[in-house]
Formats: sequence, structure tokens, C-alpha cells
Amino acid sequence: MMNYPHPNIIKLYFLKSIQWFMIIMPLIILFFESNDLNFTQIMILQATYSFATAIFEIPSGYTADLIGKKKSIFLGSSLSFIGFLIFSLSNSFVPFLIAEIILGIGNSFISGSDSALLFDSLKEVNKSEKYLKYEGINISIGNFSEALSGIIGGLLASISIRYPAIAQVIIAFIAIPISYQLTEPKVKDRKLSLSIKNYRNVINYIMKDSKLIFYIIFSSSIGLATLIMAWLIQPLLIKIGIEYKYYGFIWAFLNIIVGFFSLNASKISSKISNKISLIVISIISIITYLILFFENNLMIVLIIFLFYSNRGYATPYLRNEIQKNTLSDIRATVMSIRNLTIRFLFVITAPFVGIILDNFGLNYSFLFVGTLLFIILFFLLNLFTYNKT
Repeated sequence: MMNYPHPNIIKLYFLKSIQWFMIIMPLIILFFESNDLNFTQIMILQATYSFATAIFEIPSGYTADLIGKKKSIFLGSSLSFIGFLIFSLSNSFVPFLIAEIILGIGNSFISGSDSALLFDSLKEVNKSEKYLKYEGINISIGNFSEALSGIIGGLLASISIRYPAIAQVIIAFIAIPISYQLTEPKVKDRKLSLSIKNYRNVINYIMKDSKLIFYIIFSSSIGLATLIMAWLIQPLLIKIGIEYKYYGFIWAFLNIIVGFFSLNASKISSKISNKISLIVISIISIITYLILFFENNLMIVLIIFLFYSNRGYATPYLRNEIQKNTLSDIRATVMSIRNLTIRFLFVITAPFVGIILDNFGLNYSFLFVGTLLFIILFFLLNLFTYNKT
């Protein structure tokens, strides 16, 4: 049995497995459609979720730095349970909207705090240099959990499309007692106090560090690409004629791929330079979107697998770069800023993706995102190279 340097680590692993056991996700579009929602309403719900998450990201991250990451995760887990409860009982647009808002707020209190708590836990036992290893394991556990949930969700949906939503409530509840058992690490960095001045100091700290700004924006751009892809996969599978019964298995395999590369992110990053990592992550993200514009056959499933392999490596690698360049007492705030940026980018971009899909077709949605990624990432990589010279 593996020995963990801090008791929080195994608890965070359990939480990750529960939080990512999203049995509703592989068929969520079909679930919404079974409740008479059209694609426009579905995208509005997701934009609302992202907006709610974005609005509370920095305040929740700052709150986590102020009152503790454990309390923030506990609060987020409790709100997630309430949100899924409302979600499971909903059958029209407005109740779903309320559920998405609560889920978005709950997610904001967890995202950033869990990664920051992991880093601080390792720092407490002088093992912070092992963060990428344990974060990679943490992410891979989440993806393996989501892989299993995809298969189970598909089986439950074959009985009733609402069963996965009901089961999600039970799963969300389990996270509450586990999050309560977390402990707050004692770190030597200064403690935040509640004031606007200190909040401004966090922003000023970030703005003065060009390297940190770069990694936040770069990571957010890759996060945006990942988030949009997650919502375009189901329409893509429908378009190429894959039967619904296979969705759960495809979803499972995608998450196994992500989990594998997350698990090995530390080994991969140790063998290549930061510059090479950034270039490879950028090229794969852009190329996969552009290929999906041109291709309309079963071979595109392989392209999706490539995209998710890239995602598996990029997520822990970029989080690690942000963590390494951030002080402990503002770490949750900084990670929340990264998550906030992703959500705001999605809120802005998602409506255009939906409009393009409805008026010009799915292919042009991929072209739009691929072009947008090319512009952003090309600019950032040039900026990174310039600052290095």
C-alpha cells in the first residue's frame, strides 16, 4: 500500500473520485432534450453555470485563503449536493437554471481550493517539489472515476434517462462528510486578513509577475478549448452516426486516456523543456480543432483521442507552473483567477459557438474555435519567447 506524506492527500483523492463521478455527463444533452430543451437553451444553461462560477471564483478563492481551504471545499460540496438535488427534480428550463447557478457557486468554492490544499499539505511536510506527481495522480483518479461513471451512466440511462440524475444526488452527498474530515495545513507564509487592501495586493502581486500572468492566460486558453470540446463531442458523435449506447464507453475511454497522461505528466515534463511542452500543447490543441472542421467520418474519433491525450498532460503541467510561481497564502486566489478566466472566456465564446453551429453547421464551430486558439496561443508563445530572451 502506498504511503502518503500527508493524510489530506488520500482524502483529496477520494473527493476527486466522487466529484468526477459524473454519470449524467455522457448523455446530458439527451437528458436535456428529454425535458423538451433545445440546443440554444442547453448552451444558455452552460453559459449560466460558467457565469455563476466565474462571478464567485475570485471571492471564493480569496475566502478560501482567508478562512481555510478545508472550509471552502466543505461549503462547495454542500452546495453541489443541493444543486444536484434540484437538478434531479427538474423538468423545465427555469428549475434547471436555478440548479446550474447553485452548482456553479458550489464549484467555485472547490476549484482552486483543492489544488491549493494539496500543495500546502505537501509544503507542510517539506514535499512541495512532489506536487506535480501527486496532482497528476489526483487528476488521473478523477478521469478514471469519470470513465467508470460514463459506463454506469449509460447503463442507468438505458433503464430511465432520469436515473443518472437521481444517482448523482447520492454521489454528491458522499463528498460532504469526506470534505469535513480534511485538515488545514500549517504553513509559514503570512495569513490574509479580510480587507480590500489585501485583495488589491493579491492582484498587484499577479500583475507584477509577467511569468505568472503568462501561465494563467495560457492555461485558461487550453482550459477553454477543453470545455468547448466537452460540449461539442455529443453533437459530433450524433453527426457521424454513432449509436447512443456507445456514448458511455467512448466517454469512459476518453477519460482513461486523460487519466493515463495525467498520471505520467511528471515523468514527461522531466524529460522535455518548458518551451517544448508549451509548443506541443499549443499545436495539438489547434490542429485537432482544425482537422475536425475538415473531417466527417469515424476517423475523427482518433483525433478526439489525441486531443484528450494532450489535455491529460497539459492540465497538471500548467497547474504546477502556476503553483510554483505563487505564494501559499494567495495560492487558492490565484488558482481561482485561472478558473475564472476560463469561465469568462467560455461565457463570451459559447454563444458564438452555438450561433455558428445553428446557422452554419458543426464543422464551422470547430473552425471558429481552432482559429481563435491559433491567434491567442501564437501571441502568447511569441510573448513567452520574447521574455526569455
